[in-house]
Amino acid sequence: MTAHLADTPVLETERLILRAPQASDFDAYLPFFTSERARFIGGGADKEAGLAWRVLAILSGHWHLRGYGTFVLEEKGTGRPVGSAGPWHPGDWPERELGWSVWSAGDEGRGYAREAVTELRRHVYAVLGWPTAVSYIDARNARSLTLAERLGCTLDEAAARPARDEPIQVWRHPAPAEVLA
Repeated sequence: MTAHLADTPVLETERLILRAPQASDFDAYLPFFTSERARFIGGGADKEAGLAWRVLAILSGHWHLRGYGTFVLEEKGTGRPVGSAGPWHPGDWPERELGWSVWSAGDEGRGYAREAVTELRRHVYAVLGWPTAVSYIDARNARSLTLAERLGCTLDEAAARPARDEPIQVWRHPAPAEVLA
C-alpha cells in the first residue's frame, strides 16, 4: 500500500495538475536530480539515487511540518510528472520561498514553471495568507533568473539570504494586492 499525503490541496492550471509528491514520482525525479541540471538545488551528476530518494522524502515531509509544501507538476492528459514548484520554508531560512524546477530538458521552455508559479503565488497569498514571497536563486542559474523577471519579480539586494556557499540572489515577488487584483 502506498500512502498519500492527506489534506493537501490539488490545484489546476490550463495544462497542469499541481499535487503533493508521491513515491511514484521518483522514477521521473531521479534522472533530473542526478544530472547537472539539478546542480543549483543540491543535485548533480555526482549524486546518487539514495540522496534523490531522501530529497523527495524531505519535500513530502515539509507538508507535515509546515502545512504546505512543494507540489509536483503533472501534465494533464498524460499524468506525467514534469517538475515541481511551490512554497518552501526550511527552519533556518529568513523568508518563505516559492521555488521551482523542471525535471526534463525537453520540458524546459514550455512555460510549465511559469504557469505553475503564477497559480501558486495566488494560492500562497489568498489561501495561506502570505504577505510576501521570495525566490532564492543561484546567481549562475540563468534560466531561473529569466523566469523570475518574467514573473515580475525584482532583485532585493537588501533581503537576508540563507547561509550557503553559493552566490544566492533574492528575488521578491509582486505584492498580494498586485497578484490578486
